[in-house]
Amino acid sequence: MKKILVVDDEKDMLLVLEKRLIAEGYSVITTTKGRNAVSLAKSHHPDLVILDVVMPGMDGGEVAEKLKEHPLTRSIPVIFLTALLTKTEEFRGDHTISNNITFAKPVNIAELLARIKELLCSAATS
Repeated sequence: MKKILVVDDEKDMLLVLEKRLIAEGYSVITTTKGRNAVSLAKSHHPDLVILDVVMPGMDGGEVAEKLKEHPLTRSIPVIFLTALLTKTEEFRGDHTISNNITFAKPVNIAELLARIKELLCSAATS
């Protein structure tokens, strides 16, 4: 079973993503704090991380940087979620932040799930 770490300071968003990912057969770890995300990734070795960009304390960009710096977590794919990107901007092309896929909030769950499956399949074959 593939494991996904979801990090978002909005508890409602966290709950929606957790329920949907579990329904899709994923094991899910959640936290509302960026600082916790780094230690959770090191201890639980998720197959993928979903990160909110704007969070108090350590934001998603900082979390992604810390993950890329550490040998245990540098190869974990990251998907960013953000309200900073509009749906129109998202549809214009494959937006990335620090070479990570980015989805605008509110996120289209079907598109997010499709991208998760794609990333996990490509990570398994590389």
